[in-house]
Formats: sequence, C-alpha cells, structure tokens
Amino acid sequence: MPWGADAANEAAAVIRAKLRVGSPVAAIVLGSGLGDLVGRLRDAQSLSYTDIPGFSATAVDGHAGTLTVGTLAGREVVALAGRFHMYEGHVARAAAFPVRVMHALGIRTLFVSNAAGGLNPSFEPGTLVLIDDQINLTGQNPLTGPVERGDLRFPDLSAPYSPRLQALVVAAAKEVGVPLKRGVYVGLMGPVYETPAEVRMLQTLGADLTGMSTVSEAIVAAALRMEFVGVSLVTNKAAGLSGEPVRHEDVMVAAGRAAKGFGELVERFVQLL
Repeated sequence: MPWGADAANEAAAVIRAKLRVGSPVAAIVLGSGLGDLVGRLRDAQSLSYTDIPGFSATAVDGHAGTLTVGTLAGREVVALAGRFHMYEGHVARAAAFPVRVMHALGIRTLFVSNAAGGLNPSFEPGTLVLIDDQINLTGQNPLTGPVERGDLRFPDLSAPYSPRLQALVVAAAKEVGVPLKRGVYVGLMGPVYETPAEVRMLQTLGADLTGMSTVSEAIVAAALRMEFVGVSLVTNKAAGLSGEPVRHEDVMVAAGRAAKGFGELVERFVQLL
C-alpha cells in the first residue's frame, strides 16, 4: 500500500545507498523556519526529498526539503528539514510517511518541532512550548485502511508524547537556560489561519497551540511503538488575540529569532539521550 511498511523499507534502502548511515540515536523533524539546526551537524551528508521514494518536494517557505545525516553533540542523528503537508494535497498517510522511514532506518526516538499559533494568551511569540498532548482536528487519520505490518491496530494514545523524553527536554532547557512552557497542541488541516470564532472554540476544547502538522506523525509513531516528543515555537498569537493580521512572514521572523535557543536545546537533548 502506498506510504506503508514496504514503501518505507524501500525508501530507507535508497537513503542507505546514497548516504553513510550508521545507528542514529534520533530523528529530528524541523518545522517552519527551524531548519538552521542542520548547520550544527558535523560530517553532514544531505539528500533532497525528491531523491527519496515516497517523499515529496516541499513548497512552503522555511521548509528546505532535505534529509541530513550527521553528528550532533557527538552522536549520530537524522535531521528532516521541512515537511510536506496535508494542505498541499497530501493524505495523512503521506504526510506521516517520513516517520515510517525513520523507523525502517532503525531509529526509535523521534523529536519533532513545529511553528504554532498561540491560543494561550500567556504564550508570546518566540515562546518554546513542550507539547503535553494533542487534539487531531485535521479530519484524517494516517492509520486508516488495512493494518500495516508491524503496526498496532489500536495504538494507545493516553501518552502519545513520551514522559521520559519530555523529562529530558525539560532538563535540557534548564541546563542551557532556555525558557520552556507546556501545552496542548491542536492540529488543523489549514492552509488558512483560524478565525477568531474558531480560536475561541479551540480554547474551549483545552488547546494552547494550533498548527498544521505533527498530529499524524505522533499517531504513526505510536502505532510503531516509537518514543515521540515535540516542541512548538509560538510564532504568533492566534487570530483575534493580538489585534493584528497573521502572516507567514511573521512566522519566519519569529523562528529566526528563536533559532539559537532552539538549537542549543535540541543539542543538549541529544547529549542526554
């Protein structure tokens, strides 16, 4: 089936044929504007998404569309700079396919990041937020269809974000002096930003952050029994909370300002694994 276990093994074989891949301790997914972390990797080797079967080119500013293998804090990792999103016309299975490929490469720890709108009024642009839980309002589930080989049919999502990895992120943030909040992330389809009425609804549901990615990745990771942790960068206050229009250009500016602290946090996290 497209974007399933067999396709993931095929993609992993291509990556290993083109890049020197040993035993990475983690895969790191980089959201909008956070791709500068790749510059921290030593002995880096990169591959365009267009050279990997089942991957798609990225068409959104701030998503480079490259897979890079290298060392961070002296440990081998795989960094995915950018995503292909459901709002670009991809089904949830396709959007979450890179998680399956990381699993096929033997990786069992996944750190994801994203740019998010702040629903919690106390979350100012530039705030890093450890994701405690999620709400999937995309209208799609990446596990729909026949169960894939190796998947749990009914994965438990009582703790989709690993408490063990969350504790390491909190410790890393304290050690490098980066402020870190905690919150619930709601994933929507996009590509429009939310209306003020929708923001009020999402707040009522208990969400602190809103974005257009991540939730399908977490679901596939749970089905594959991978440890999963996520950090959102609040790049803007959600519609109606600031009195200003929400623009993607502002998202990129906020991400650029937070890049150094984010990079230090992720590097220390990898050291603590």
